[in-house]
Parts: sequence; structure tokens; C-alpha cells
Amino acid sequence: METLISVIGGANMDMSATLAEAFIASDSNPGHIEVGYGGVARNIAHNLALLGARTQLLTIFGGDLFGGLLHDYCKQQGIDVHLSERVKDLRSGIYLCLNNHGGEMIAAVADTEAIKLITPEWLAKRNGEINMSDFIVADTNIGEDAIRWLMENVTAPLFIDGVSTTKAHRVVNALRNAKLPYLHTLKLNLKEALAVTEAATYAEAAQKLLDLGVAHVYITLSGDGVYCRTAAEEWLFPALPGEIVNTTGAGDAFLAGVVYAHAKGIDFPQTAQYGLMAARATIMSPKAVNPDIANILL
Repeated sequence: METLISVIGGANMDMSATLAEAFIASDSNPGHIEVGYGGVARNIAHNLALLGARTQLLTIFGGDLFGGLLHDYCKQQGIDVHLSERVKDLRSGIYLCLNNHGGEMIAAVADTEAIKLITPEWLAKRNGEINMSDFIVADTNIGEDAIRWLMENVTAPLFIDGVSTTKAHRVVNALRNAKLPYLHTLKLNLKEALAVTEAATYAEAAQKLLDLGVAHVYITLSGDGVYCRTAAEEWLFPALPGEIVNTTGAGDAFLAGVVYAHAKGIDFPQTAQYGLMAARATIMSPKAVNPDIANILL
């Protein structure tokens, strides 16, 4: 696939602890801890590279050991990082999550201070190469001003991942303040969608997002699948069956699958099926990115 996809946002180390038994508060719990490479944007870029897309990642790497490991690992996976920056004396991002014994997340903490360096000015210096892309993907680890800059300056279809209930507000605020509010695709989970729209249902949330200027809305519903909406049609697809090993990265894989489907020329809403297949591949793997995703999707 010759399609060029630029992915903008977070890259960090993932530390994922999965309990062996039911959680006991204020105590040491037996379990298994995985350390790997993560970050929403990095995960999306990694999935797309595995699927054969020409992918470039725009992120900030710390000057510490983790930053060097992340930078080198991205290159090893075929991700172009020449538009990224490694900053001396900067701490790399870390994502720490705790999963129950069934693999479902109980809580997580994301230290993504490094991504604050992705400003409108930082992006503007790279605008020429960004706009050579066929598709652009961003996560809301970057700030509201940077998201609004992308909406107002990029020429390729822009896809955004909401990341969390706190950070998803950034894309909604950016839409409200943009000169010409328009966004090709927004992916949120149910909790994020209800939080940013103050809606009572996913259908109501999707309509409010359309009214703000989003053309394609995907609201993931965990085990209940995904709700997809445009101004002309709405669809609800059930989740695909699969053993849950770890849910970290499933939402990132879903959006990567959707972007990949768009790049292949597949029409909405069938793009959601690729997202669901990518998400299933991820939850069946202990890693945030399933290295065998191409064998599952292609």
C-alpha cells in the first residue's frame, strides 16, 4: 500500500499489571506485569505499519533511556519518525494500567507531559510534509490549540481518537472554536461520548457531534460493539467474539482498522468491521499492538 498516513500524538512506555485473582484494595496483589511500547498515536501508527501502510509518526521522545528505546523501536517497526523530535532532559511518557483477572482495566494513569511540546508552531514547521499525507490521524494527548490548528490547516482527511473522558473535551472545544468546524472522523468510547456531549444515549451523543461538524462518528461500546453515524445513516455492529487477554490498545487498533479501511477505499459503515477485527486481534494479545494483526485482517 503506497498510501501515506501521518499520525500525531503520544508515544510512551506501557506498564500493564493484570491481577491473578480478585482485586484487594490497600494490599499487594499477585499478578503479571508487562512492560512494552505504547501511546495512542504510536499504537495506531504501529498497527498501520503492520498492515502495510506507509506511516510517519509525529511525536516527542524524551531524552532518557525510555525515549531512546521508543525512538529506535518505532524505526525497527517501519514507522518513519523523521518529523518527530527527541528532547534532551525531558522525561518520556509512561502509561500505567491495572487490569482485573479477566483482563478488563480497573484504572490507569497517563503521564504525557512531553506531548505538550506539540504546539501549533511545532506543527506549522512540519506543515508541508504533513499535507503530503493521504490521511492524518491525531490523538487528544495533544492540546486543544494543536487540534484546532490541524482542523484549520491540514488538507487530507483528519481522524481523531478521543483517548479519555478528560482529554476528549479538547476535540469538542476545538470544533466549537475552529474557523470552519469540520472533522472527517471522530472515534470515542461510550464514556467519552456521553461526557463530552452531556447526552443520555450514544445516539443522542452522535447527533450532537454531527451538529458540531463531525462527518463520521464511531462510538465504541466495549463488549456491545460499535455505533456508527453520519448525517445520512446510522449503524450498530456487535462486537466480534474473542478471548479477552488484555484490553489495552483495543481502541487504538479499532481506529487504525477504520483508517486502513478508508485507505483501501472501503465505504462507511463497512469500515467499522475492519475496526472491530483489529480490536479483536488486540484484546486476544497480551501486547497493546498484536504483531500478527496483518494475518488476522488481511
